[in-house]
Amino acid sequence: MNLLPADDDLELIHTRHYETRVYHVSDQELLARGGISDTKPPGLYVIDDDEPLEIHRMAVELRVALPGLEITGVEVLFETHPHSSCPLVVPRYDQLLGLCIARGFTHKVRELFGGPRGCTHTNALLQAMAPAVVQALWSVTVKRERESGRGHVPSGSQDRERRMAGSLNTCHVWDEEGDHVAALRRGERSGFPPQPIRERLRSLGRDPDDWG
Repeated sequence: MNLLPADDDLELIHTRHYETRVYHVSDQELLARGGISDTKPPGLYVIDDDEPLEIHRMAVELRVALPGLEITGVEVLFETHPHSSCPLVVPRYDQLLGLCIARGFTHKVRELFGGPRGCTHTNALLQAMAPAVVQALWSVTVKRERESGRGHVPSGSQDRERRMAGSLNTCHVWDEEGDHVAALRRGERSGFPPQPIRERLRSLGRDPDDWG
């Protein structure tokens, strides 16, 4: 899937790709895999070369405990790198063990691996992976509710607070003093289902208000 508009009329000089996937291993564990790649267009660095040239490719695999999101396993791989000494930094990333992927994780990554203490590209990948792991918690919730026969829409105040806990104050929508959170606390269906789900249900000829 291409997220950017067509650029045939522009001179491309660099492309960076990120990819992150999160897997539900068990009720106690998630597995997060991420990759980052930097490429140069054909012929830019090597004259008369008709293939893109990859400069960086790093991969990270994290095992993350539920429900606290502590990192219990780390694997970092340098597949393409500009200097032979680049992979020497890999063992330092064992310091991720025991960290929590939640608020403060980005700051901790910078503290541990910023500047000469780590790899800029691996750090950027970690900072991209962390929000994906947090987002995956919503998927875990939906999966558990489907398997248990419970509805997706929070049914009581404790249920609502539990579901909101990981999102409060993470962006302007989830401002704990804002209208969206206030509506949820009143038990309104504000934001349920989220817009992409509503649009998909409509495209399938189904009533979005029946979701849940």
